[in-house]
Amino acid sequence: MDPRKLGELLGDVRDACGPAYRALADGVRVLVADGRLPSGTRLPAERSLAGVLGVSRITVTHAYRELRANGWADARQGSGTWVRFPDLPDGASGADGAWVPGPARPGVIDLAHAAPAAPDAMPQLVRRAVERLDAELASHGYGPDGLPALRERIAARFTARGLPTEPDRIVVTGGALHAIGTALGTLAGAGDRVLVEHPTYPSALDVITDAGARVVPVALDRDAPEAALPRAARQTAARAAYLMADFQNPTGALLDDDARARLLHRLARQDVVAVVDETFAELDLRTGAVPALPCAAHAPREEDAVTVGGLSKVAWGGLRLGWVRAAAEPAARMRRRLARAQVAPPVLEQLIGVEVLDALDVIRAERARRLRDRRDALVGLLADAFPGWRVVPPEGGVVLWCDLGAPVSSALAAAAPRHGLALAPGSRFGHGRAFDDRLRLPFTHPEPVLAEAVRRLRRVADEVGDPARDGAGAASADGHRAGVVV
Repeated sequence: MDPRKLGELLGDVRDACGPAYRALADGVRVLVADGRLPSGTRLPAERSLAGVLGVSRITVTHAYRELRANGWADARQGSGTWVRFPDLPDGASGADGAWVPGPARPGVIDLAHAAPAAPDAMPQLVRRAVERLDAELASHGYGPDGLPALRERIAARFTARGLPTEPDRIVVTGGALHAIGTALGTLAGAGDRVLVEHPTYPSALDVITDAGARVVPVALDRDAPEAALPRAARQTAARAAYLMADFQNPTGALLDDDARARLLHRLARQDVVAVVDETFAELDLRTGAVPALPCAAHAPREEDAVTVGGLSKVAWGGLRLGWVRAAAEPAARMRRRLARAQVAPPVLEQLIGVEVLDALDVIRAERARRLRDRRDALVGLLADAFPGWRVVPPEGGVVLWCDLGAPVSSALAAAAPRHGLALAPGSRFGHGRAFDDRLRLPFTHPEPVLAEAVRRLRRVADEVGDPARDGAGAASADGHRAGVVV
């Protein structure tokens, strides 16, 4: 790996509390764990990396030695050192650096991923789906288009939300991420540019890169999406734009109808297809508010917008069921693409999806109530434990985007496992070292677990050195003094 590229990802290890070699080893480990440094990547020569980082060669030597000792690297005489994903204890298995929750590990609280448990109604819905299965078992079970009953319900949900939709516009996928990959893989090819909000959902960056397309991050810190994204489209000749208008991941931002209309019309004038991720659209935590229309309802033409969604957040992550809504021609291309890859979606999961969508109002109400309580509890816990952090409670979704007041997010993520905690550094949601002053924290756990997680997080911050310990964090961009904003 180019030492300069690794240096950009690692930042200044000399600023860390404790030995620089430990900070370097921890930084590499975080990059491997969250997939930004794939297993098998060869690390730069010690002398080259030392020059880029401004540290001694012995510092790099000690860091590489620690990585090897803890299973995060291997070396062979004459071949250098390369990173690896270590074996997990107790025979557990995990994804090699992929951005997915690993297996539950005793004593570890996962605040890196936003994955709620299933709602109370799920066992009954599964039993109903199994009863429906009897009628399907007499056939061969193959259905590349997805079960008609499921596509009808997904289409009906779009129609009820103000976007008239026929079932033939729906493509069933194996989860929302599969839907994102299917849509972007169909719309953009190798070398094509795809606009993304910056920050954004990390796995979306991964699937764009895997498709051979070029990610074009568009900063949203000064201009609203309806201005920034179309301007970037004019400058880059992008083919598509991936965005979240409903409680954006990770910022929680929500676009109103006027902003959605301006955004879709301006992108369409640049011949850019909007790929709109509605993963959090059903997780509106406001009371009495009128939801905005789906973005595609504002598109000048049906082919100007593609909508993706799924049931992982509103229902359960173990239910790998998602969908794409698109115009007739791209929908047909996506179905052909999926049929070649998987032949057909699993029937039982689709039947469960039918039951979930039939009970969606009840499930949404339960989910929203619990998430609202947990969000407010976590905001209060952080206000007490980290008075220098700035946290704006989102109106929906499942995560807080915390302004730490200093670039310590990667250091917190590196030290967290020593305290039974898993964290995702803010930089995982962008490019390079951007957002290392931010931390995304999900409020999907029960309140007692959140309380224990914040206690552990306080110990992590004490270990790495928290410049905002006494509530004296820097002012934010909008002029407010650091501190929790409710």
